[in-house]
Amino acid sequence: MISKSYANLLDLANGNFPAMEEPRRKMISRTMTVPGVLTELDDDQARSVSSDAPSTVMADRLIVVANQLPIKATRKIDDNGESSWSFTWDENSLYKHIKDGLPDEMEVIYVGSLRADIDLNEQDDVSQILLERFKCVPAFLPPDVLDKYYHGFCKQHLWPLFHYRLPFSASHGGRFDRSLWEAYVAANKIFSQKVIEVINPDDDYVWIHDYHLMVLPSFLRRHFNRLRMGFFLHSPFPSSEIYRTLPVREEIIKSLLNADLLGFHTFDYARHFLSCCSRMLGLEYQSKRGYIGLEYYGRTIGIKIMPSGIHMGQMESILRQPEKQTRVHELQQQFQGKTILLGVDDLDTFKGVNLKVLAMEQMLKSHRSWIGRAILIQILNPARGKGRHVEEIEAEIRTSTERINQELGIPGSNYNPIILIDTPLSLTEKAAYYTISEAAIVTAIRDGMNLTPYEYIVCRQGISGSDSSNSPQKSMLVVSEFVGCSPSLSGAIRVNPWNVDATSEAMYEAISTSDLEKQMRHEKHYKYVSSHEVSYWSRSFFQDLERTCVEHFRRRCWGIGLSFGFRVVALDPMFRKLTSGAIVAAYEHAQNRAILLDYDGTVMPQSSIDKRPSHEVISILKKLCNDPKNTVFVVSGRGREDLAKWFAPCERLGIAAEHGYFIRWPGEKEWETCAQGMNFGWMQMAEPVMRLYTDATDGSYIERKESALVWHHQDADPGFGSAQAKEMLDHLESVLANEPVVVKSGQYIVEVKPQGVTKGLVAEKIFSSMFKKERRADFVLCVGDDRSDEDMFVMIGDAIKGGVILNVNNRSVFACTVGQKPSRAEYYLDDTVEVMNMIENLGDVSVSENEEESEEEEDDDDGSES
Repeated sequence: MISKSYANLLDLANGNFPAMEEPRRKMISRTMTVPGVLTELDDDQARSVSSDAPSTVMADRLIVVANQLPIKATRKIDDNGESSWSFTWDENSLYKHIKDGLPDEMEVIYVGSLRADIDLNEQDDVSQILLERFKCVPAFLPPDVLDKYYHGFCKQHLWPLFHYRLPFSASHGGRFDRSLWEAYVAANKIFSQKVIEVINPDDDYVWIHDYHLMVLPSFLRRHFNRLRMGFFLHSPFPSSEIYRTLPVREEIIKSLLNADLLGFHTFDYARHFLSCCSRMLGLEYQSKRGYIGLEYYGRTIGIKIMPSGIHMGQMESILRQPEKQTRVHELQQQFQGKTILLGVDDLDTFKGVNLKVLAMEQMLKSHRSWIGRAILIQILNPARGKGRHVEEIEAEIRTSTERINQELGIPGSNYNPIILIDTPLSLTEKAAYYTISEAAIVTAIRDGMNLTPYEYIVCRQGISGSDSSNSPQKSMLVVSEFVGCSPSLSGAIRVNPWNVDATSEAMYEAISTSDLEKQMRHEKHYKYVSSHEVSYWSRSFFQDLERTCVEHFRRRCWGIGLSFGFRVVALDPMFRKLTSGAIVAAYEHAQNRAILLDYDGTVMPQSSIDKRPSHEVISILKKLCNDPKNTVFVVSGRGREDLAKWFAPCERLGIAAEHGYFIRWPGEKEWETCAQGMNFGWMQMAEPVMRLYTDATDGSYIERKESALVWHHQDADPGFGSAQAKEMLDHLESVLANEPVVVKSGQYIVEVKPQGVTKGLVAEKIFSSMFKKERRADFVLCVGDDRSDEDMFVMIGDAIKGGVILNVNNRSVFACTVGQKPSRAEYYLDDTVEVMNMIENLGDVSVSENEEESEEEEDDDDGSES
């Protein structure tokens, strides 16, 4: 049966999911388990997201989750005709070598699928063998789910989109198919069940890999809210303009944000992801001490930028093999007197092989002296995907190759300028081709990493002590600028593969450069490749994962939200949500109450277009103001005219406008000015600067107040508006350096205001006034949402220490921020709705108290008459 958890996660996929009921099978025996069985864990009610299972072991483990296990499976037939499965490590798998960079005592468990079709009645036995011998846990996907998940959603939607190809028509890429998305979710669900079978949430780390499993973090986070979890994307992440076309864009982004550390090969990929978070979710990243972090509901999600590497030990062992040496000599004899350019690419539409072939043709036509001497050997690895696009690109490559060989080949000399090798080659044989090649050519139009140049560099270096033919010690690279390895290979000739002429000239430069230049470039590349191998990559990622999760078990966590809107709220133990029970009890026992409320973002939602308070807000504030025990203030950055007009019905409401430059005390008509006789000549200096940025930033505008100037950019492009705000801040600070003003940035604003005008000073005046009138506040509620309100929170703490405020039993002062974020307040409420509900509860208490007092007075009057 489909679990409740699964049903929730399919809400956004619009249901209609085919039943996935399978025969009940024997469970894998677990070495380390969560209490309960899989069927229980599949039910949300059986696994509360607000509590994790206790640990059963002390040692940390790493669970590596990928689409495929680093295992080769082959079926063997014995002499009696009976078949059985044989399993070996896949030495070419990147995931197999992850443990080389981890501490020796750390155990690594792999979860993934097999590249083999295992019969249902064999799956339990295969699972047992893999777990005992290889510490691998296979995830078996039903055939219909596998086809729709991998060949459908992964290869028809995600893979093309992440490589910048949009489905412009039904025949070009295919329209979005929701049934494929449902299968993707179902497959990720199955992977999560396999992880849950073996996990110890308090002790284990989980490292998820690649675009096949991008919603897996949500499944795991729903079960274990403190789980230490990383995710690495091995493909490109597209720009926000491309990614935003995906119908399930937010579901995937929000699921990724349930991980603790997100890894990308290059800064470009990370920047694109951060841009999507900014534009779609309004999240901004911060860089602290060299680390990039995203604040998300109290959690800090780390962003890791680190290209993966190759396994040096494996490559060097291949170079030592006798068959490799033999093959090198054979190839050197076959291509004696020829200069070899080499391409090694998968057969898919994004490798740019056809562009490489055309560039080779152009190079030979432009530099005809190389005809008969230069050869491009193009090795085509088998296609990982399937479909019409693969067939079309293969046909195009073959047609172009045949035409060029016919036109530029030399009859009788057995010379063809382009040699295609489309039979599967072992890494040993590829190493032989690498060794004899003068240059490696990578012209992919979009690629996540591509380790071909790294392998080529190591093969050209050879093994110390071997013969000179195996150690050329020089190499050249022509690399597409759209490949993930390009930034790390600074000595390579970078090209735009779409520019065939420029690529052809780069190929000519690669083979005609002096040997000294080739040697210097090679030495630079080899130094990087040999020191940034796969173990360095995995060690660096794991160390950052440890650092990001260091406070996981110190913080208090709650899981909230349904479907892919699920997220974990993590809070400091001293930072907690303001509850009605605590505040109402303190409110009822207090005699002198002070209530200070910010306006925008606190009483009024930031998203509201009509900023005037509703009748409901006015009614609630009137209830509070009519209580003689209360001193109520709205402390806002808005101008006094708007605030006076909007809150005219609340005659006993105090108002502090423009962050306290103007104050109107409760029951008064006149405004008090903070700084009399201040010179505002600085406005004539600041306004032209602001206008300059306003003209250049579409969607921004200037708000002119009596005491301040504010530049708003909430309607501008998020990235551009933020950049302009930072630039403006620096500009204004330099222009106004000698003026008695302060330049501050806030939430989508840059403000210039007089020095000594803060909300903190307003709060100090209010509490001091109450103290002088012998009405020392014994209940304080102060609520705000942005940086300017932090001054009030700080001042309240100082006033308690100074005895101006009486904090009864440390339970009568409530400094509260709106939203979970770093704050000097001790409490938070989620949004303006919760703020108004809280204030309304207090207003109802005041009304009840006044009614009771009125009844008591009436009773006293009746008694005196009698």
